[in-house]
Amino acid sequence: MSYPNLLSNICVVEQGGFITGPHATMLLADLGADVVKVERPDGGDPFRSFEGGLYAPHFQSCNRNKRSITLDTRQPEDRDVFDQLIGRADVYVQNFRPGIAERLGVGPERLMGLNPKLIYCSITGFGPTGPYAEQACYDTVAQAYSGFLSMNLDPDRPRITGPALADAVTGLTASHAILAALHERQTSGRGRLVEVSMLEAMTYLCCEPFAQHFAGRTPGAYGRARLSQSYVVQCADERLLALHLSSPEKFWTNLLETIERPQLADDSRFANRKLRIENHSQLSDELDRVFRTRTRAEWLKRLVELDVPCAPVYDLGETLADPQSQHLQLEVQGRHPEHGEVRTIRTAAQIDGQRSLTFRAAPVLGEHNDEIRAALR
Repeated sequence: MSYPNLLSNICVVEQGGFITGPHATMLLADLGADVVKVERPDGGDPFRSFEGGLYAPHFQSCNRNKRSITLDTRQPEDRDVFDQLIGRADVYVQNFRPGIAERLGVGPERLMGLNPKLIYCSITGFGPTGPYAEQACYDTVAQAYSGFLSMNLDPDRPRITGPALADAVTGLTASHAILAALHERQTSGRGRLVEVSMLEAMTYLCCEPFAQHFAGRTPGAYGRARLSQSYVVQCADERLLALHLSSPEKFWTNLLETIERPQLADDSRFANRKLRIENHSQLSDELDRVFRTRTRAEWLKRLVELDVPCAPVYDLGETLADPQSQHLQLEVQGRHPEHGEVRTIRTAAQIDGQRSLTFRAAPVLGEHNDEIRAALR
């Protein structure tokens, strides 16, 4: 049984660049939608040339399972091809700054006029209106404005770390809204204008810390770690190990049995969960001293045996080599006719017990020009 292409009857036209728009449409493509990526002839999506050339790994990461056509919509012939695509499309996605789509002739009023059933999705940094609407917005900017970044910086040495989370979250939010609009269209028969901003998506992601803020407790950088009783410790072999004790008391008592430190249960700083939250830093120091006495592999064996939530802090290569990752077949491989072997991470959902193990490699610029144009004749 092959992986079901649940969106095989859906056609998506994308005019996206970098991550947010392309990520949203890739999520739809992974579920079987036919995504036609419309690109400028003079270089296409800027992410193509992020490391020189026109096929950077960054571009590949957000553009698998798509077809590429190059169009200069300032030219009448290309504009006609674009309009034909829109006339047949179910979804259109762009992530231009506010006003640019209208200047390019691809605003919602014109395109939804061509196709009243079109789901039109506009992704921006700050929304279509407001004091910041015209400002440039990228991943770090959205993280910072949303408050998320403040909870992920070491206050003693603030530095930007980690992948482009705001971009991915915004793409996921957009695809979620698009699917809801497509579902509603089955009964209403009409299109919808879907607007998603990076600021709104990232703020929405932070519902739980904002709930604490509304209750008068702003989490700060270590708020989640304290409440969830999460720790990172270094072992004797200098490898890192993560612990997440959460709220069930059994995980605390099991940890004490694992590390053979029952006396910590009677320590006035750690006698109950409330105290362990208040004295999180001191407990972290205690655990650091203990975990430096054995290797990570030794500790993992003991912790798993006693049902303490834990994990090795892997780098990406270690993740792919891990037995559970290999069992789940997280890495999949494909081939591009020009660029050879391509490796990627499969879509996460399993449907009817099937995993998505095949994919179409991200297209080269204009790879499907002839194919797409021929289908419009």
